[in-house]
Amino acid sequence: MLILLPILISAGCVRTVASAVTAPVKIVGHAADWATTSQDEADRNRGRALRKAEEHARKDCKRQVDGDVAREQCVRDSMRARGFS
Repeated sequence: MLILLPILISAGCVRTVASAVTAPVKIVGHAADWATTSQDEADRNRGRALRKAEEHARKDCKRQVDGDVAREQCVRDSMRARGFS
């Protein structure tokens, strides 16, 4: 039993040292993930902005223009003016 004790203690020490050595790498990785935007997030945000801009354009054009065809043209023009083509 006493023979196994140093082996078990050293195995625990090795795991602790390994955790301490890899911790900075993990922290930097998490910070990079937090600071950057994935393509999926960028696409989702762009779609959300597009829908919101279209909703505002439709509300504005509904107040200003009569007729469906003219209203749709107003929405397209408004979206282009907002930077969505």
